[in-house]
Amino acid sequence: MKFPTLLLLSCFLVSLSFGETQELKLKGAKVEVYKNASGDDLRIYRFDPEGLDPEKDKRPAVVFFFGGGWNGGSPTQFEPHSNYLAGRGIVAFVADYRVKSRQKTTPRECVEDGKSAVRWIRENAARLGIDPDRIAAGGGSAGGHVAAATGICEGFENPSEDLKVSSKPQALLLFNPVYDNGPKGYGNSRVTEWFPAISPAHNITKDDPPTIVFLGTKDTLIPVSTAEKFDKDLKAVGVKSEAHFYEGEPHGFFNLKLGKGKEQHFVDTVLKMDKFLAGIGFLEGEPDRTILDKIVSGEKKAKPAAKPKAKKKK
Repeated sequence: MKFPTLLLLSCFLVSLSFGETQELKLKGAKVEVYKNASGDDLRIYRFDPEGLDPEKDKRPAVVFFFGGGWNGGSPTQFEPHSNYLAGRGIVAFVADYRVKSRQKTTPRECVEDGKSAVRWIRENAARLGIDPDRIAAGGGSAGGHVAAATGICEGFENPSEDLKVSSKPQALLLFNPVYDNGPKGYGNSRVTEWFPAISPAHNITKDDPPTIVFLGTKDTLIPVSTAEKFDKDLKAVGVKSEAHFYEGEPHGFFNLKLGKGKEQHFVDTVLKMDKFLAGIGFLEGEPDRTILDKIVSGEKKAKPAAKPKAKKKK
């Protein structure tokens, strides 16, 4: 009968959709597991600057978190940003974290994993040639929420980690972030249990990191008024803040899109990000358009790494 076969196939496909995260092949990146949670290895991909000497250097670092509504997504989203910053001398990371489609988790776990990733970088700073006092967190959409929460929201820590090591970054790079999770904001029904503690916009204080935000004026998830208020509230407590608005652009406008003229917003946001980082002591000199040109002309999607062959039982 065909029915049992089809049933088995459908169960297999469902299991794949909720399976563990796969290791990705990101050209030039080194990969490590920064955390095991929900029975899964969470990986972090590192892009080292050319000539990095971990024994002598103390470079700034940046870790990016992908978007996807806390439901899915891939670390590859910020691969081009990481390649650019590595070219400018920063140790750049893209981190995987738990999401609903793979680990059946909530936004709370997303934030916890973001904090774990920042802490892992700081704990391993000496080994990796990183300055533990110059770590930035960035991300887009829900990943922007994760990044913002690491810098602004208290709590949501993994109690099994060394909490003496801070999970707070020294800068935030936010691309259409869903940082207002209030009743009129994004995703409130999914974070009600932890609101307002989990909403960056509701927890602004004077010790928050310098922040840059990019938003399209036609974003249907984050109103311009939300970004304007966030910028105003940060400045009101003395935190350095920049907000850049892109007329007529939708959610996700900043992603690198290949094709004539399609990469313009990716390029512009990266250049502004570079100047912001230079302004807070993470970078020196002017942005490097040569690096951007190479990334735009040679961008490729990452592919899952081949699974290791099973060892024969003795």
